[in-house]
Amino acid sequence: MTDLPRRALPGLASLLLPGVAAAQPAPPAQRLTLILDWFVNPDHAPIVVAQEGGHFAQAGLEVRIVAPADPNDPPRMVGAKQAELGVYYQKTLYLAVDQGLPLVRVGTLVATPLSTVTVLRDGPIRTLADLRGKRVGFSTAGFEEVVMDVMLASSGLSARDVRLVNVNFGLSSALMSGQVDAIIGGFRNFELHQLALENRPGRPFYPEQNGFPIYDELIYVAHRDRAADPLLRRFIDALEAATQFLVNNPEESWRMFIAGPRRELDNELNRRAWASTLTRFALAPGALDRNRYQRFARFLHERRMIRGVPALESYAVELPAA
Repeated sequence: MTDLPRRALPGLASLLLPGVAAAQPAPPAQRLTLILDWFVNPDHAPIVVAQEGGHFAQAGLEVRIVAPADPNDPPRMVGAKQAELGVYYQKTLYLAVDQGLPLVRVGTLVATPLSTVTVLRDGPIRTLADLRGKRVGFSTAGFEEVVMDVMLASSGLSARDVRLVNVNFGLSSALMSGQVDAIIGGFRNFELHQLALENRPGRPFYPEQNGFPIYDELIYVAHRDRAADPLLRRFIDALEAATQFLVNNPEESWRMFIAGPRRELDNELNRRAWASTLTRFALAPGALDRNRYQRFARFLHERRMIRGVPALESYAVELPAA
């Protein structure tokens, strides 16, 4: 028997089942605002794919994606209920909660550390011990001293043995110009490629290979009062579907990423960053690694970064099933 063309099947079904009522129109999509941590970049690939690939729409969501004017906006706006969700950092979530912001982690975007301590490959620094007396540039205050303290400990040094210099957001340029001898906080999927493209390749030192606890780099946070909102579960499920599509179809997903208003992102730096980040996205963004979060809380408390070790459910949850 000859197969019917696929396009004929829906019509055939309606002929065979004449008593079936016509499909009801879909209810209007429910709106949700997501504040990014910074301007759109390859770290946000699952979000863009979920939007462009129709995953949010299939979940009945109309998601407004906002790039903040200030990277401090996501926790503030979510805490003030001016947005349902924000992209944030696991490392700084504890500090925000300790300071009274009613935030809770509801999902994971990038499930591995991205931050590095980086020097120029052709420079004199070969080991962490070589950083003694050197200038280390950073962009945002908060963790640079703790990271350096932990990483240098294996060499018998501490953060007091280096000079920390605030270079604002010019990490790569500060390193290449000689303003500093090393940078802390440069992402392995971005700054390392940026340096290579300028023919000044970097030598990275990874915090998690030098005593620092493993953590999720980027997470989704919501207001604590909204943690049971079914819209958030639908959002996370849509992201899970989009992430699976992304890893199965990286080239098609890249074309979605650079479409329309994001055409200016089609450059070699972003192509390299895209390829470097594909394996780092959370394949099950709603899943919570309880040990990872509790371990990091204990670490911060031991380092006197937070006043106490909070109950896990006060700052990180797995959303209830739909």
